[in-house]
Amino acid sequence: MNSPILPTYDDVAAAATRLEGHAHRTPVMTSRTIDDALGAQVFFKCENLQRMGAFKFRGAFNALSRFNAEQRRHGVVAFSSGNHAQAIALSARMLGIPATIVMPQDAPAAKMAATRGYGGNVVTYDRYTEDREQIGRQLAEKHGLTLVPPYDHPDVIAGQGTAAKELFDEVGPLDAVFTPLGGGGLLSGTALATRALSPHAKLYGVEPEAGNDAQQSFRSGTIVHIDTPRTIADGAQTQHVGNLTFPILRRDVDDILTATDAELVDCMRFFATRMKIVVEPTGCLSFAAVRRMKDALQGKRVGVVISGGNVDLENFCALVSAPA
Repeated sequence: MNSPILPTYDDVAAAATRLEGHAHRTPVMTSRTIDDALGAQVFFKCENLQRMGAFKFRGAFNALSRFNAEQRRHGVVAFSSGNHAQAIALSARMLGIPATIVMPQDAPAAKMAATRGYGGNVVTYDRYTEDREQIGRQLAEKHGLTLVPPYDHPDVIAGQGTAAKELFDEVGPLDAVFTPLGGGGLLSGTALATRALSPHAKLYGVEPEAGNDAQQSFRSGTIVHIDTPRTIADGAQTQHVGNLTFPILRRDVDDILTATDAELVDCMRFFATRMKIVVEPTGCLSFAAVRRMKDALQGKRVGVVISGGNVDLENFCALVSAPA
């Protein structure tokens, strides 16, 4: 079996050019409270303030902007728990491309409504009994659509890497970088940017403790498949990493860490009360790991990618108001 052709940092740089004027250049925020508590300088790349509320817009727009005329005419199909769904729907609307989105029937209502609001034709499924990838492939074959998966696609990976590129462009080299991890698209893109722009930085991916397939894969050297994990981090309820993302992770990432749901809620509460920003549970994964690694980060310059802020208001309020 031939090895896949992997994207490179040159692809990230090209994606940044395509995204200019379309994606937000999201702010990098700091917190004196956190710096004092950790004894480190922490830089938060706030992709919760990206268009449609998550980094996923970067990869989706980059991928769709490379469609040829025939692909644009027939349309795109994607499967997603929510953020990639919204990103594809919004990007497709901007580019005049019909979009069909396969979403779990229990996806957050805000993500479902936004996807439809952007013009996406939503097809629902049961995430615990049905295979979203199979449904996506069947729709693509039946209707002549181009399938753009949420993470295992070279243009998606390159687009996601532009967030880290912006972070380094703004704050310079870092000692450590932490990124949320589901299927590995964001972490892979971040890895490409990190090894090019801050090659000596330690790079960590962080996934839910309830679904540590990437950690198992990283340490065993082969892709591990798991059942859909039950976690509040719905954006990281993936069952396996990708054939493109895995070799990049193995080559460029220093370790894969995990965070509990309770840690994610505590981070959501901190972001809301002290930094005045709304972050979804998945977006808190990287910060949760930083807090746990406090002793190892003393005196370091640390980058934390906040991946998204799309969470139902009722669910957000219930989580952050529950007794700690």
